[in-house]
Amino acid sequence: MAPNAAGPNADSAVLSPARDLSRLLVPSMRVHQKSPLKAVMGSPTLEMINMAGGMPSPATFPLVQLQAQVRVPGRGAGEPAATLVLDKERQSGSAEALDTMLQYGDGRGVDSLCSFLRAHTQQAHSPQYADWEVITSCGSTDAIAKVISLFCDAGDALAVERWTFPGALSSLARAGVAPVAVDMDDEGMLPEALDRVCAARSAGGAPLHAVYVVPTGQNPTGATMSLARRKAVYAVAQKHDLVIIEDDPYYFLQIGPAAAAPDSGEAGAAASDGYDSGCDATGGEARDPALLPSLLSLDTDGRVIRLDSFSKILAPNLRCGWITGPAYLLDRVQILNESTILQPSGLSQGVVSKMLNDTWGMDGWNAHLRDLRAEYRLRRDLFVQIAAKHLDGLAEFAVPTAGMFVWLRVRLGTDPGAMQRLLAAMNKVGVMMAPEMPFNSCGAAAGPAAPGPDRYLRAAFALVDTDMYEPALKRLAQSIRTATA
Repeated sequence: MAPNAAGPNADSAVLSPARDLSRLLVPSMRVHQKSPLKAVMGSPTLEMINMAGGMPSPATFPLVQLQAQVRVPGRGAGEPAATLVLDKERQSGSAEALDTMLQYGDGRGVDSLCSFLRAHTQQAHSPQYADWEVITSCGSTDAIAKVISLFCDAGDALAVERWTFPGALSSLARAGVAPVAVDMDDEGMLPEALDRVCAARSAGGAPLHAVYVVPTGQNPTGATMSLARRKAVYAVAQKHDLVIIEDDPYYFLQIGPAAAAPDSGEAGAAASDGYDSGCDATGGEARDPALLPSLLSLDTDGRVIRLDSFSKILAPNLRCGWITGPAYLLDRVQILNESTILQPSGLSQGVVSKMLNDTWGMDGWNAHLRDLRAEYRLRRDLFVQIAAKHLDGLAEFAVPTAGMFVWLRVRLGTDPGAMQRLLAAMNKVGVMMAPEMPFNSCGAAAGPAAPGPDRYLRAAFALVDTDMYEPALKRLAQSIRTATA
């Protein structure tokens, strides 16, 4: 994979390459090995009559043209959509021909989509080293498993937040890798707790090589790291020579503080780190000032591997996302892709590439992201207003400044059966929210068998229509009273 020479400004040529962290890779990944067929055959040139690949004839592909109607950011609901067209044999604008999209490809992804994602990454994050690259993924869940496998073998351990994404915990379990829980507060992972965990592991002779974090709109807690917190976590990673797996699907759903935060017992505060947390930024060629800098944008060593997904910002079942990191590490991800998925669906990549490159362009893409933030801000504000009214004295919560979750701290006492009674009561009255158990990185020891007075529910305010907020929260309040009666 050719390294990306782009930098944050006109003087980007002076950027240093990423530090070589190959020592942190598992032994099987320290040697860059191509697929057996490519290792033997090499890469065909344009002059060759290539009969080596086990690829079907494009002439047999029955799809002749693909058309889609695409909403244009900024247009009202009644205004006309744009028509997106991919033709069988003819390149359409920046996008490859449909036959190319439908044919086997390498593990990097479709060229035109990767080209857009490089430009987007440069604008949004301005990586601070020279040889970064992007590679497409089948969304973050697949990417998590592959990146974990670079640095952890069975029997190893990985630092994670106290409450974390169940998909990451499942990936660790399948790989035989133990999660090491790191304490959190309302801004997410505590850097001093990460420091203690790393020091203890090193003293015991089993140092950690990587840490997994969801820094923005964290799943499930909704916590967002301030700029100061991000810098502190990065400093701990440098101190202990950790790779940071930055899983950030909610990064572009940063919605700022509520206009008038309700007295919920623990209202979230806006981070005062010199960035504009409003939703009306104009974007442009520089990083959008409405967004906190990512960990990737702070990374001078090349120790952050960033995972992005279209799932929360376009549609989940496109099964398409991208990974950003040092080119030599993404070379290994390419090998893993080619041994499992080859690459994400060519149809998904083709539609996304055509829409982003030619139908919307970078300005339209940025406008779409601003529209999303405005929509989720309205939803968040309404949800927490209604929650404060109906859950007063029953549950507390921090107002999230990003993402789509409110993490409700419910006072249930120390009765081990209280959570199950609550879930049964919720089921009876017809409301569903995610209980804490699947997000628990500490395992059974901190689960229902040994509860404290606080138990948690994750409420996703993105999923249902806003007119369902009031009945849902009324039913939840009723269920809490039933469970604690």
